[in-house]
Amino acid sequence: MIADVLATLVVFAFSRAYRNSSFYDAYWSVVPPLLLLYWWSRFEPAVDVLRFALLAIVVVLWAVRLTANWVYSFPGLHHEDWRYPMFKQRAGRWEFLADLAAIHLIPTLQVFLPMIPAYVAVSRPGPGWVWLSWIGFAVGLAAVALEFVADGQMHRFVARRRGDEAMDRGLWSWSRHPNYFGEFSFWVAVALFGIAAAPGSWWWLILGAVAMLAMLLGASIPMMEERSLQRRPSYQDVIDRVPRFVPRPPRKATAKG
Repeated sequence: MIADVLATLVVFAFSRAYRNSSFYDAYWSVVPPLLLLYWWSRFEPAVDVLRFALLAIVVVLWAVRLTANWVYSFPGLHHEDWRYPMFKQRAGRWEFLADLAAIHLIPTLQVFLPMIPAYVAVSRPGPGWVWLSWIGFAVGLAAVALEFVADGQMHRFVARRRGDEAMDRGLWSWSRHPNYFGEFSFWVAVALFGIAAAPGSWWWLILGAVAMLAMLLGASIPMMEERSLQRRPSYQDVIDRVPRFVPRPPRKATAKG
């Protein structure tokens, strides 16, 4: 964790030098595989090979998908995520601390916390609950696949969008934020691997996934929805019909007038 925080501070220094906090966006998606590799090097050969292999596949696929999506949508060093200037502007004279804490350190800790079950999965010898490892593997693959498909559908929609048209097609017709649901599901999968290795510790191994869910529902989704409504008034119709988070069939549109 100390190394993760120190690396974040290095990224923060570059962000300040270039006046662009989106330097951090390229960092956090590559950290989980590196943490997993480091923990494997520490506990090998006591690591349960099957559990580690299944977990590593899921984490690497997640990191590759997320990093590739960032590369695909990143227009260049001039671009900064719209949320970051908003955070800094609202902080006023505390802008430096807001940049350091809200944009860099807190997200780093937010990702490190749900990775703790991965540490438990790697550090505990023995096969544990093998069946739960396979469930975690299936959930993890499904989560990454969901995010991958949702990303592709959104990229195609943005390329063809006309006017203030709002996305309500494909997976986005079943959930207004299928990518966030997939993200939460991925961290649930990581928690399942930890519980498979230490079933008696389930009650605290799920805390990371719960914290991620709280951030998504309490911060990320409200901010995205507020911005969508400001930029595209037609998004209100999507809110009225499409479930907010958990995918399920949309409600039928009601006639107005």
